[in-house]
Amino acid sequence: MTVRLSIFVVAMAALAAGQAASTHAQGVVQIRMATVVPPGSLWDESLQYVRQEWSRISGGSVRVSIYAGGTQGDEAETVRKVNRGQLQAVALSSVGLSRIDSGVSCLQLPLLFDSYAELDHVRDGMAAALERRMEAKGFKVLNWADGGWVYAFTKSPARTPDDLRARKLFTSAGDPDSERLYKRFGFRVVPLSLSDLVTSLQTGMIDAFTSVPLFAMLNESYKLAPNMTDIRWAPLVGGTVVSVSTWERIPEASRTPMFAAARSAGEKLRGDIRRMDADAVKQMQSRGLNVPAIDAATRAEWQKTAEAAYPALRGDYCPAELFDEVLRLRDGFRKQARH
Repeated sequence: MTVRLSIFVVAMAALAAGQAASTHAQGVVQIRMATVVPPGSLWDESLQYVRQEWSRISGGSVRVSIYAGGTQGDEAETVRKVNRGQLQAVALSSVGLSRIDSGVSCLQLPLLFDSYAELDHVRDGMAAALERRMEAKGFKVLNWADGGWVYAFTKSPARTPDDLRARKLFTSAGDPDSERLYKRFGFRVVPLSLSDLVTSLQTGMIDAFTSVPLFAMLNESYKLAPNMTDIRWAPLVGGTVVSVSTWERIPEASRTPMFAAARSAGEKLRGDIRRMDADAVKQMQSRGLNVPAIDAATRAEWQKTAEAAYPALRGDYCPAELFDEVLRLRDGFRKQARH
């Protein structure tokens, strides 16, 4: 009888332990987060900080696994994976964010901004509307980030718009909006996966690409296209998003401090990227990058070319009402700055 009782007690204890473990496991929110940014880069370090802070804030009940370097596919694919429930969060550039909502493309109009101050003013004014639009589509914006200014890198120097039109220009195969945009300017685009960029430069499939300096330096693609056109095409906008369904599974008490941690990380990252953006160009120049001088007349030609395309981009590249609001905010900032 004693033996039977002992066996019964042990069995009940094991069952209770199993139930407790199951309850604990059910209470853990697992978040698989993907990004195309290289492991160890500033962008990746920012995500690792958020991962650690979320674990600390939630007492370990929120666990984030980060898949960097495009191991989960390009940005369009990772957005699709969130919609299918295979991923729960993604850190994206405007390429991926515009796959969620085309309104983000309004912040990427060519030669729209002259400075980060203009970008900040316009983005701050547009953020609430853009975040509402994305949340309605199942994505919560955790933060906004930058990638630096986008420039054209070419195998042989390209100073004018016609020079660049003569090149075979890389564009992301998962970014039809950018493909249409470049075609508006008469550029010869070759849609490819980002992972094929370096190989395509080596084989001659392309002889030009657009990128922020930090990325071109990290993957050393500038060595295959060692000329940079000194025209800031646009500041690369980015951000980190999580599926609304996943966010709502997180205990409400943890959400506010977790959201604050993500926003803080985004703000710090923007500052770090901006400080290192120009430095990356200097470093590449010391290693052989050529940045031909662009005179005032040629800069004016680039600006005229860009602005001539704006009417066609309004309503096609980005929603008309948001296009109008972006220009209103930018022009208002410039007017105020002049006084």
